[in-house]
Amino acid sequence: MDQWTAQLAPQMRALVALAAHDGHMTKAAAALDIPQSSMSRRIQALQTALRVPLLIHDGRTVHLTPDAQRLAARARGPLDELDQILAEVTGGADPDHGTVRFGFPLTMGSGQIPDLLADFRHQHPGIRVLLKQAHGIELGADLLNGRLDLAVVIPTPDHLKHIKIGTQHIQVAVPAHHRLATAASLRLKELAGETFIVNPPSYNLRQLTETWCEEAGYTPNIAIEVTEFSTIRELVSRGLGIALIPHDDRTPPGITEIPLTGGRYYRPIALAWGTTTQAAPTRRLNDYLLQHFA
Repeated sequence: MDQWTAQLAPQMRALVALAAHDGHMTKAAAALDIPQSSMSRRIQALQTALRVPLLIHDGRTVHLTPDAQRLAARARGPLDELDQILAEVTGGADPDHGTVRFGFPLTMGSGQIPDLLADFRHQHPGIRVLLKQAHGIELGADLLNGRLDLAVVIPTPDHLKHIKIGTQHIQVAVPAHHRLATAASLRLKELAGETFIVNPPSYNLRQLTETWCEEAGYTPNIAIEVTEFSTIRELVSRGLGIALIPHDDRTPPGITEIPLTGGRYYRPIALAWGTTTQAAPTRRLNDYLLQHFA
């Protein structure tokens, strides 16, 4: 069966990239740094060689067949490991050139992480960093299925390799004209009866908000569910409710942030990855973040 690896390795890599980008030919080609036409030819050649349907065309959209999805999922790990072994053996593992797919939480879209990424790019212009911002569950899933190489994740994921790199403290955000806006600090029980603006139930901070309030002796009165933290802040500034959120440098005027006391109102921050080994450019970003993250 040696002919499979000899003939089809580039085509298999193309299929894995296509699966990682949900059938998007242009994005998959960009990830492999090849023209889209070459990407299409590789997939067609693999389909012809295997004599197994791999693609379903739905208008201008392409979907992978179940056989193609299963093949891509099984091949991703061995191909990544083979690439790493060959690079190490031949001395081709260049830490200063390549692509790193990096994710970070929705609550960290301003301030330290953008600053660190900008500085990293200035120091290492040969490394292209593809960014994705999402909540923790989605980032963890992307690390496991190979769509991301590295991610800052909140909270720390038990099912992924990770290193704790910090702590995110949660505060209460109230409208500037709120009756509690002048308080130096607040206990959570003082917020009983307030209207809360929260994330959807799948978000970790939503789950913590409900748990913390119940520990304080009440069920939070949730009036609005919003996915974007910037929108939560905007709604708080307009007097529609209060929210438990971390500080953000993009906080709009009209909001007062007050520290919470009487409990452990924080979340651990982790740097996580899904593979057994890291490619050289990924290790470069990994080490940079570990060195500079406070």
